[in-house]
Order: sequence, then structure tokens, then C-alpha cells
Amino acid sequence: MKSVNIGELAKALDARSWGDTSLPVTGAAEPAATGPVGPEGGVIAMAMSPKYAEALKPGSMAILAEGMDPEAYGLKAAIFAPRPRLLMAGLTRTFDPGLDIAPGIHPSAVVDPSAQIGADVAIGPLVVIGANVRIGAGSRIAAHVSIGRDSVLGENCVIHPGARIAHGVTAGDRFVMQPGASVGGDGFSFVTPEESGIEEIRRTLGARADIHAQHWTRIHSLGGVEIGDDVEMGANSTVDRGTIRSTRVGSGTKIDNLVQVGHNVEIGSDCLLCGLVGVAGSSRIGDRVVLAGQVGVSDNIVIGDDVIAGGATKIFSRVPAGRVILGHPAVKMETQMEIQKAMRRLPRFAQQLAKLQETVTRLLEKG
Repeated sequence: MKSVNIGELAKALDARSWGDTSLPVTGAAEPAATGPVGPEGGVIAMAMSPKYAEALKPGSMAILAEGMDPEAYGLKAAIFAPRPRLLMAGLTRTFDPGLDIAPGIHPSAVVDPSAQIGADVAIGPLVVIGANVRIGAGSRIAAHVSIGRDSVLGENCVIHPGARIAHGVTAGDRFVMQPGASVGGDGFSFVTPEESGIEEIRRTLGARADIHAQHWTRIHSLGGVEIGDDVEMGANSTVDRGTIRSTRVGSGTKIDNLVQVGHNVEIGSDCLLCGLVGVAGSSRIGDRVVLAGQVGVSDNIVIGDDVIAGGATKIFSRVPAGRVILGHPAVKMETQMEIQKAMRRLPRFAQQLAKLQETVTRLLEKG
């Protein structure tokens, strides 16, 4: 198990330390799971509010918020966090063992002779790598991964077990794919010989003149997928390839589990797409956009930079840059909050209206 002392850890996290800085830290734990630390060291707890710090055991080590008193909790050592969640990122990075893949290429892997494998690449069991694939130095490819022909991975990529990279995909440095993620599958694109029911209701806004049998013909996906640096994809998320041009995901964007990105979509840099987000084909999403869980984006929609969409928002029209939206259909968040307040008042309004109707009826009967 990896071990550093309190002083080294504080320096690595660019934070201030207190107490016995020579104590070894072997990992992280919840406050209640701590215990007295001996010369051999122990775990350090995240306890950055008094609510959590109350569970600390005397003689333990903890990360506290600035202004908290480590002596009040009987600690032997502490690190003070100027920005707690950022410090948590550094702490977890320090103790994350990462994928356990032996150096080199596993004997059971199938690597096409034309593939170019960079220095210090680790390729696990039962991996299949196609023709003309290029994998950058320091990348790690776990078991049961497949990478299709002509695809390119940058340096220090991490591809977890069972991930699928189709042909003609390009990804930059430090690309991370969690188990079961898929990049470069065909887009969901089909057409009928005559006007389809979908096209009809879009034209008529719901009216149907004639309902008859229709059969779908595939539009093949000739484009690829282009992914920037420092992109991460969660487990079982998917990015479809483009029809003619490539689907694009900008550098620094993070995609959560079970996210669907359709064909021809363009996503900017440093975006967050949370679990169960669905982005339909040919939509364009700007930089630093946050789509919370279960957000849906209709096809051919343009979303400006720095937009934040709250959970389960459904976006059917263009969203200007910088707007915070919520609801189904999406509106400004403050508007949606007023709508929700008004809806909660509806039962009371209905009762008041019923009483008014009774009063009016009695007055009319008397008149």
C-alpha cells in the first residue's frame, strides 16, 4: 500500500499541515473509521465540518477546514483544506492504485501487425487491436477491450475492461473510458421512401392525414469521432459516429455513466454531462456547459457557452449562452420555480373558485 507522511501529503496538496508531520498516511477513510495512529501510520479522514469531525477518534489524523481546531478533537496531525473538494481530488489521486495491468502485451491479446504501439503501453488479456491503430506512450488497455482499424489514442490513456472503440476514432491524451463505454458505433439514422409519420407531424404539428405501413432504410455512418485531451467517459456511455463529418467532444469534457451522444453532435470543452443525459443528433453544445442527470436535448439544438441545465430538464429550442434552465420544457430556472409555486397553489385556487361559483349561483338564484 502506498504511504506518504503528513508533511509530504500536505505539500503535494498545496495545503497547510499541523501536528506530527512525520506520521505515515496509508490511505483515506470516513471519520468514524479512524483510530489512534501509531509509528507505522494509518488512514486520514475527511472531516471538513464539525458535523463530520465529531466522529473522529482521539489520536487520529484528519483533513479539516480552515478555522477548525485539531486539538479540540484530540488529533495527532491534521491538514487544512482551503478548498475541500479540490483537496479531495488530490487525496484520492494519491491513493488510487489504478488499473492492475502487467507491463507489455498479454500473450492472449490480438494485435494487428500494422498497429503502432507506443513506449510503456500495457495491453491486458483478450484485447483486440485492429489494423493501423496507433496507441500513445504510457497508455493502459484493460482486458476484453477492442479498438477498431485506423483509430488513434494519445498518450497516457486508460481504457477500462470491456470498453469498445470502433474504427476511425481519434482521441487525445489522457482519455479515460470506464467499463462498457462505447465510442464510434453507428448513428441512429434511418429514412423511409416516402414522407414518414415523424416528418409529417413535424410539418403539421400533430395532424395525421394518412396512416399507412412504412419501412425504414439505414443511412450509413461514414464519419468518425474526434475526442480532445483529458476527456472521460463513464460506464456504459456511448458516443455515436457521424454520418458524413465526425462527432466531436472537446478537451476536458466529462461524460457520466449511461449518457447517449448522438451522431454529428458537437460538444465543447470542459463540459459535464451527468448520468442518463441524452443528446440527439446534430446538436451543438458550447464550452463549460453542465447538463445534470436525465437532461434531454432534442436534435439540431444549439446550446451556448456556460449554460447550466438542472436535472431532468428537456431542451427543445436554442439556449443562449450563460443561461440557467430547468423544467419540461426548459425555461429560465427562476421562471420554473415560479411555475412550481403556482402549481402547488392550484388545489387552494380550485377550492376558492368552487366557493366563488357557489356564491355566484346563490346570488343569481336570489336575483
